[in-house]
Formats: sequence, structure tokens, C-alpha cells
Amino acid sequence: MPDTQNALLLVDIQNDFCEGGSLAVPEASQILPVVNRLIAEASDAGQTIIASRDWHTVDHASFEARGGPWPPHCVQDTEGAAFHAGMQLPDDAVRVSKGTGFDTDAYSAFDGTQLDSFLQRHGIGKLRVAGLALDVCVRATVLDGLKCGFDIELIADGTRAVDREGAPGVFEELRAAGATIG
Repeated sequence: MPDTQNALLLVDIQNDFCEGGSLAVPEASQILPVVNRLIAEASDAGQTIIASRDWHTVDHASFEARGGPWPPHCVQDTEGAAFHAGMQLPDDAVRVSKGTGFDTDAYSAFDGTQLDSFLQRHGIGKLRVAGLALDVCVRATVLDGLKCGFDIELIADGTRAVDREGAPGVFEELRAAGATIG
């Protein structure tokens, strides 16, 4: 019997956030074995697998040239925006694109995507979360998911932070907000 009340949410495991990318997170590729194990477990259990991605326009508001904090990254239809080839994402995974407008940024997979409505419509109440980067988009996604009333388990080995020294504080913040750290 498929487990339809739980889902796996993979946050922004894209080339530009991995080694060699324009906004690489240190040790990002080290999460791939964990992520692939989570994908296999979710697939075996019949759970929905969701993969969010930054999907920015060429002239996006978050880019330094527009006064934003980041170098160009995850530009729509570029190799940098593609999911990492080492992630064994099934064809039937739900793909959620965020940060698609010219003038608005989105860190959370819930921001402007209607992901909460999708999950509620499908009776999903619990999310296991992994991805990049812990202290940016994963943090925002977990906090928004909790605000939307979802039970969140963040898989610690399935994420890496831009600021490694700050990672313990982010885990503590998310635990205090109500997430389980697995």
C-alpha cells in the first residue's frame, strides 16, 4: 500500500549550487549518496517526490548587476540551472520552479509556487527535506513549511551550508521552530 501522507522534498540540488557552479556550496556533492538513498526509500514507499529549483530569468533581481546579493545563477534553460546529474531523480518527480519573475526573489520552495496547496490537495502532511543550501533556501523552505502546518523532518546529512560554521545554529533554529532534525 503506497504511503501517500508523506513526501520527499529536495531543495535546489542544481549544478550552479554544486562544485564548479557559479554559486557553489562547499561539499555539496557529498549529499548525493544520502539524497539518492532518500529517493530510493521514497520511491519504494510510494511517496511523492518533489524537487524545487531556482529558475531565474536572465536579468533577475537577485543578481549583483541588478543590485542583488548573488552572482548570476540558475538561469532558465542553462546547464547551471539543471538538476545535478548525480541525483537519481525519477521522471515522475514533481518539479517546482521558484524565483521565476524578473523582479521578485524566492528562497523557499513555498514562495509563489502554490506548493502548500498541492500538498494539501494530495493529503500530504509530512515532508522529509534535503538539499542546498542549508542556511539559505533549505532554511526558508523548512520555516515556510512549518508555518503552513506541515510536519518537517530535515535530513542533516542531506544538506550543506554556505557558511559551515553557522550550520549548527541553523539546525538549532529549525529545531526550535518545530522541525525534527534527522
